Amino acid sequence: MALTVSLIITGIAIALLVVYGMDVIVGYSSDTGEGFIPFDHKIRGMGLGLPALILPIIAFIISRKDSSKGLGVMIIIAGILIILGGVVVIGNADPEKVVETGRNVISESVPLLVVGLIQIGLGIIKIKKSGC
Repeated sequence: MALTVSLIITGIAIALLVVYGMDVIVGYSSDTGEGFIPFDHKIRGMGLGLPALILPIIAFIISRKDSSKGLGVMIIIAGILIILGGVVVIGNADPEKVVETGRNVISESVPLLVVGLIQIGLGIIKIKKSGC
């Protein structure tokens, strides 16, 4: 039962990350700079990004006694998607807008990279526990 719940919530996290990523891609490719989700970046981050950061870690904790290569792979995928998101934010930062808004892109992205690496590590632990 715990493994099933863990698989479901990790799947939800991956889906949230994919939707978030698609919204960002649409926003970068549109003339208005807005994606298909009608919220600003803070609301999108809190609604889509924050759960996607937390859910795979919860899934690992819930299923710590169960072995599952599939869950390990899903947690790794979530971590990779988070890291890719952080790298895209750093890579696409407009220096003029950063100065204008006072945003520190590096300090906003480093936590994403750290959480992504933690998730990859948890996924590796889950796979190794499965006897691979």
